[in-house]
Amino acid sequence: MSAQQIPENKAAFSAHPARSRVLAEVHARPLMPIESPRRLLHFAFMTDHWAAGKDRAAFEDFCLSRGRPAPAPDAKHHRIEVPPAILRWEHHGEFTTYTWEFPSQVKANDFEGLSAFRPGPDELSNLMHLLPQPGPLLVAVDLHLLPERAVGESYRHLFGPEQLAASEVENGAARIATDFHPDAFGFVRILVLDRRLTASQAGALVQRLLEIETYRTLALLGLPQAQELAPTIRRIETELPLLLNEMRESQGFEANKHLLDRLTALAADLETGAAHSLFRFGATRAYHELIGHRLAAIDERALDGLPTFASFLSRRLTPAIRTCASTEARQDNLSRKLARAAQLLRTRVDIDLESQNSDLLRRMNNRARMQLRLQQTVEGLSIVALTYYLTAICHIAFEGIHQRLPRLDPTLATAMALPFAFIVVALMLRRIRKHYAEA
Repeated sequence: MSAQQIPENKAAFSAHPARSRVLAEVHARPLMPIESPRRLLHFAFMTDHWAAGKDRAAFEDFCLSRGRPAPAPDAKHHRIEVPPAILRWEHHGEFTTYTWEFPSQVKANDFEGLSAFRPGPDELSNLMHLLPQPGPLLVAVDLHLLPERAVGESYRHLFGPEQLAASEVENGAARIATDFHPDAFGFVRILVLDRRLTASQAGALVQRLLEIETYRTLALLGLPQAQELAPTIRRIETELPLLLNEMRESQGFEANKHLLDRLTALAADLETGAAHSLFRFGATRAYHELIGHRLAAIDERALDGLPTFASFLSRRLTPAIRTCASTEARQDNLSRKLARAAQLLRTRVDIDLESQNSDLLRRMNNRARMQLRLQQTVEGLSIVALTYYLTAICHIAFEGIHQRLPRLDPTLATAMALPFAFIVVALMLRRIRKHYAEA
């Protein structure tokens, strides 16, 4: 069947609402080719939802004010030319990056004089100030992509011998070097020496290096939080065994309830810290995995006497990541222990409470039984009293009749009426009691 023969109502399918976004995600951050020599200034700012929206609006105004197209409403990246630079804007989940790309003016003797990474002319160093700062600055990178033949081994003088990390990448097509340490101007300096990189290879390598530095810094954000939580976790770890020992010796409802209150307070302190650190520790794990993927992608080979980026970061980054993981594991372990201890105490409190309720019910039953007996006694006395009053009335009546019928003995008549009066009173009280019982 040809396309012309397909019915019009069958020609199109109903697409999933998220299909376009899912397909666009694969191309969210394309690799851009770069020709050496180039210099890139890369900034990453922490942005929450409100700050990200404000930053997008400011960037749109920046683009339109210079006659450049603004990013699409749902775009996560945008690239414009701002002579003499190219600006690349990217929005991520919790941060926003700006990357400025310039033609590099560095010469070989700049490395010998240690001036390669010094700020350039004012129009270069002040470009970032053309835009309002989106949020707190987290990452600032100064990256140079230069031909190796123009630099040689003089790049080693830019970094301290104990801090330098360098390696060959892309099967020997380039050499990279850095010390992962901010210079006097606040930038982490990265040098890429091009041997035979294609423009696509250079663009991919530069982007991965910038991502490694960005993700490295973001991954380390979990460390201060872990250090802040450490005293609270240690206090709970110290108090919990003491509470458990007291729980073994405590008896009675009030003592167990007091221990349960203290245990609940410890659990609240722990869960508060765990809730605040949940996102940060999860993000630390995710960023650490991304660093590993980026390092694997650049395919490092070691240089004599120098650590690679991977070994340098492993030695300095891994302890921080493990500290975060250890803190999270301690939180989980303590949470389970506190939950078990609280359950045990709650069970003891419930048993004590049930025992108290049982005693209370027993006393209530005894009181109700006593009230019933008293009520029965009162009813018996009431029958006697009412019978007495009824027979007294009958006796008065019989005396009145005696005035007309002298042969009637009032005393004898009263004595004969007594059983009948008793039966009448008893039946009347029984009927009344039955009526209230049914009500």
